[in-house]
Amino acid sequence: MKDKSTDILRQELMDSVDINDFLNNNEEHFYQDSVAQLINQIFLKKNMSKAQLAKQSGISEIYLHRIFSGLRKPSRDRLICLCFGLSATLDEAQELLTHCGYARLHPKIRRDAIILYGLLHGSNLFEINHQLFDADEEPLC
Repeated sequence: MKDKSTDILRQELMDSVDINDFLNNNEEHFYQDSVAQLINQIFLKKNMSKAQLAKQSGISEIYLHRIFSGLRKPSRDRLICLCFGLSATLDEAQELLTHCGYARLHPKIRRDAIILYGLLHGSNLFEINHQLFDADEEPLC
């Protein structure tokens, strides 16, 4: 079956008189992968070790292992740090944020605009944290 767009699902939800009917009729359109599975899918595309990812993300290897095993769900900022460590594309980063239930990066939010710029221009985490600090914005980690 063809995947329904978010707009179609939203409209069906608004038109629905029974949430259980909506849920039953659209089960195949909900996210099926866990956060850990989605992060691992992106990680497997990259040619790096988990130790490299931890270093490039500014996250301890122990915490990273807990994320990969599904024991921990990273905060929005930690997830963005992981995106920089993974050299994730903007689409990959936005998908991870959405899947985790966090707000997508938005160019009208000053701090997010700096982060977006870094993702789009291949900056590393150190460079982004430096730019955030220089702009009097909260660093990622």
